[in-house]
Amino acid sequence: MTIRSELAKVLQHEDINFLLTNRIPRRLATRFLGWFSRIENPLVARASIAIWRLFADLDLGDAKEQAFNSLHACFTRALKPGARHFDPDPQLLVSPCDGIVGAHGMIAGTELLQAKGFPYALHDLLHDPALVDAYRDGRYVTIRLTSSMYHRFHAPADGTVEHVTYISGDTWNVNPIALKRVAELFCKNERAVIRTRLGGSGHLVTLVPVAAILVASIRLHFLDVTMNMNYRGAAEIDCAATFRKGEELGWFEHGSTIIVFAPKGFRLCDDIGEGTVLRAGRALMHLP
Repeated sequence: MTIRSELAKVLQHEDINFLLTNRIPRRLATRFLGWFSRIENPLVARASIAIWRLFADLDLGDAKEQAFNSLHACFTRALKPGARHFDPDPQLLVSPCDGIVGAHGMIAGTELLQAKGFPYALHDLLHDPALVDAYRDGRYVTIRLTSSMYHRFHAPADGTVEHVTYISGDTWNVNPIALKRVAELFCKNERAVIRTRLGGSGHLVTLVPVAAILVASIRLHFLDVTMNMNYRGAAEIDCAATFRKGEELGWFEHGSTIIVFAPKGFRLCDDIGEGTVLRAGRALMHLP
């Protein structure tokens, strides 16, 4: 048995995993990692990345850079040109990020699932009655980014970001173990609601990046701002940022979740199901 396999066995135990990743001072731990990850020292970075590899399948083969001055630089790494293919079909909405599909499907009125048997309400997540109406009986896909994945997210189609709502909150872990234990978890955590109008069709598609423990920091390039526990800026931000499909919107500092919302009439691609491993740019939904 290797050290890594022994650690994996321990961390896969649900009670231990939940205790280690949730029953600690979550906000303090998140602030500490935020500070530590920005220490610019190659020796500290190499040692930290080596420890990280003990807990995760970290693959840097498609990273643009292979040497990092800080853990933060590795977390938020860019990829080599062409490392992700974004399906050019204008009738397809693509995955905005790498990740693993969790709950997905049709929204039952205004209720959807974070995990089997754990429903939550659109209003509690979005805090906007107009958006709740827009996605009544619509479609959604929850995409979870693990800690070792590529953490940047991209435009799922041509369009314009019209508005961003930042909602401050907690930093619960968003792994499947926590999702089965903490009711309405996504509605408790820090998140940004990114409202996007698709070019051509005019459909309203919304991305909701949800922060988590060790992660509570969401960078949005088009606002030139990083939203985190220290953010004291506007909670409601109007904007008019135009993007082409595949253009980078921002990043997470570590790994977390993005929920994609589309109106009634959109249809999930046939090969998308719970547990599907996605790469940014893969076809996700068919437009009406």
